[in-house]
Amino acid sequence: MMKVRIERIVDEALDIRSFRLVRSDGQPLDSYEPGAHVDLTGPTGVTRQYSLCSPPQDRRAYLVAVKKEAQSRGGSAALHEVEEGTELEMGAPRNLFRLDPTATEHVLCAAGIGVTPLLSMAYRLTENGQPWRLHYFARSPEYAAFSELLANTFAGHVQFHYGVEPGDMDAALSECLNQAGSAAHVYTCGPAPFMNKVVEVAARSRSEDAIHLEHFQADPAANAGPSGGFEVELASSGVVLQIPANTSLVDVLQAHGCDIDTECREGICGTCIVEVLDGVPEHRDNCLSSKEKAGNKQICACVSRALSARLVLDL
Repeated sequence: MMKVRIERIVDEALDIRSFRLVRSDGQPLDSYEPGAHVDLTGPTGVTRQYSLCSPPQDRRAYLVAVKKEAQSRGGSAALHEVEEGTELEMGAPRNLFRLDPTATEHVLCAAGIGVTPLLSMAYRLTENGQPWRLHYFARSPEYAAFSELLANTFAGHVQFHYGVEPGDMDAALSECLNQAGSAAHVYTCGPAPFMNKVVEVAARSRSEDAIHLEHFQADPAANAGPSGGFEVELASSGVVLQIPANTSLVDVLQAHGCDIDTECREGICGTCIVEVLDGVPEHRDNCLSSKEKAGNKQICACVSRALSARLVLDL
């Protein structure tokens, strides 16, 4: 974690503020790929993940946006109380939501605060001159973050959709996707029901590999309770560890001395992902893609378990 200072705070929409962050030591920040997020620890000590929405090539500062959640557990509410000049702790950028380099056209579908990772994608796609379009859904203009920036900087690439009722969302999204070619890749971020609908509509005309999404909420399966005990073998030493039914995989690995970092403990940040060499994981995370889960080559150690009796891990 590094120390960063809040250089500027802007009210971007109702209950959404952006924070321009610079390193406290004055050094440049790391470059990152569009779709990346960082762990940010606020004044209450709560760590949450926030998408980077600044131009990816700009190493002078990062920009994140935070929505004040009604059911905040101390993260978003606390950040809405801080002032410019406040120091925070921030982790290095991580990316689970990348632009597909093989795609020739891109359709970005956002709802509410979900526009943030797509904003960094818009900067990169514009820089590269690739065909793209952003469809931004919000209750009303007052709830649409970065609306002025989107309308001006990316004029001709952005379409706003205000007040679309849930029953009309299928038709609205179908129209959005029909504007693009059938080979266009689709990227979505926002509330889970919205993303689920985007995936459902996109799947009618596109392969699973062409649909990309990012979650910032835990998979309900992660809280379903342990499914039973299993074994893990550490490939480097051959040591076999027992994972009891009431204990997480990462807790046992850390207790044995394995150097595995954790942040969210909910299967959404990807910090604790471990390579799987043999065996079949029971995926309970919301950070690996469907393709990655089907490949069974990785496991999110904080929440996922095993379907096979033993997993062999690259540890």
